[in-house]
Amino acid sequence: MGVLHEAAAWFLRRRRTNVDDDTPTFLRLLERGKRTAFGRDHGLTDVKSYADFCKRVPIRSYEELFPYIERVMRGEKDVLAPASVKWFSKSSGTTNDRSKFIPIPYENLHRNHYAAGKDMIAAYLRSRPDSRVFDGKTLSIGGSHEISRLNSAVRVGDVSAVLLQNLPFFYEWRRAPKRRIALMGRWEEKIEAMARDVYKQNITAIVGVPTWTVVLIEKIFELEKRDKQSAPRDLSRIWPNLEVFFHGGVSFTPYENLFRELISSPRMSYREVYNASEGFFAFQDRPERGMKLLLDRDVFFEFVPTSGGEAVRVHDAQIGTPYAVVITTSGGLWRYALGDVVKFIDRQRIVVVGRTKHFINAFGEEVVVENADAALAQAAQATNAVVADYTAGPVYFDRGEKGRHEWIVEFKRPPDDPDLFRSILDRTLRKINSDYDAKRELALDAPKIHFAPPGLFEEWLRRRGKLGGQNKVPRLSNDRQYLNPLLELCDEWSPPT
Repeated sequence: MGVLHEAAAWFLRRRRTNVDDDTPTFLRLLERGKRTAFGRDHGLTDVKSYADFCKRVPIRSYEELFPYIERVMRGEKDVLAPASVKWFSKSSGTTNDRSKFIPIPYENLHRNHYAAGKDMIAAYLRSRPDSRVFDGKTLSIGGSHEISRLNSAVRVGDVSAVLLQNLPFFYEWRRAPKRRIALMGRWEEKIEAMARDVYKQNITAIVGVPTWTVVLIEKIFELEKRDKQSAPRDLSRIWPNLEVFFHGGVSFTPYENLFRELISSPRMSYREVYNASEGFFAFQDRPERGMKLLLDRDVFFEFVPTSGGEAVRVHDAQIGTPYAVVITTSGGLWRYALGDVVKFIDRQRIVVVGRTKHFINAFGEEVVVENADAALAQAAQATNAVVADYTAGPVYFDRGEKGRHEWIVEFKRPPDDPDLFRSILDRTLRKINSDYDAKRELALDAPKIHFAPPGLFEEWLRRRGKLGGQNKVPRLSNDRQYLNPLLELCDEWSPPT
């Protein structure tokens, strides 16, 4: 084992975080807020308790907070946080045409994003005494950055690119690909350059979104095939020391079987990460399902029941209840509705079950992404299929006909029996979602499933200028805003041969 790994592992394994009490974070953020224009507008100097805070500061969407964000982007100081802000992360979490610009002051960058990253590695090392992750390099798959048009001193980009651009120089020794490649803007050129750069390196860890990580792996297999005509499709042969994939952005459930085929090593670990443009919130600190919330990394969490009701703090949240996440951060997001829905599986750990806007409830069925992922995983396992991507939405009642759900599913390996795949998907949804089951009895026909040609979703993202980085296809929609354009593309487009 290398000296560098021994030293880094010794230091990080002793790192600890406070996971029991959110009060110190709340008080710290409140004190910072008093020195801002937002704080003066909302009387934060008079806030004495959490109840006072809730009365003075309403929960806001991005659009409602944007007038303050726009002032920051134009160079005004001390608006949302007591600082001037040079960097903004450009949120690409969905394919909406309008991007979100999230301010990242220096303090937020270091006290949240970087500190939480160290916490994640520390937890991984404690759970894996056999790890040799620092003997090689970490492959990170991120986005690009550009100069903002509002102010020549302000830069915007995917959060991964903002983090990369500001990394201390010594971190560059242990990461790949080269910075100039990682920050390239054109995705097609970037993915080719990344594959060439990392192919022969000693990669021990990967950080990225599963969707685009698969694309990079396929490019690496193409390079290996040019070198060795009979090379097996196994990343463990190329990177024998690869031991962990830190993944986030989309559910890993539909991709799990695919990754286990692409990476055969029995030492391989998969750890979920809950980070976004708005902050780094939680990570999977042990092999069991669930992510530990970070209560001392400059994010104050509140949880609003999706069924209605007042926001609660972490210690008042109920296990198993779906909550919409609300955050206050050192970046200047005050009671910001994040758009994610989570459930607590114990007092410290959560699972992300969907988005507040990504669901199907056209008929009262209340299907969320967690349900869809589970049903697809069951159907794929039973039919020897590997799902690459999917989206689904409603088919409304029409001329006496029942409604139904309509799916578009792209496969890395198609099902042996397409009819069985459809049947199991429907049957599993009925089993795990009683509302869907009741509506299937009365109002809904069996779902209609289109098997998309290979590359359909990538082509759709390319045409929308959303290819690569952290962009991803919305899984569910309560209308047909994604289904209809994708179905039109199915009719007019053929995958390249």
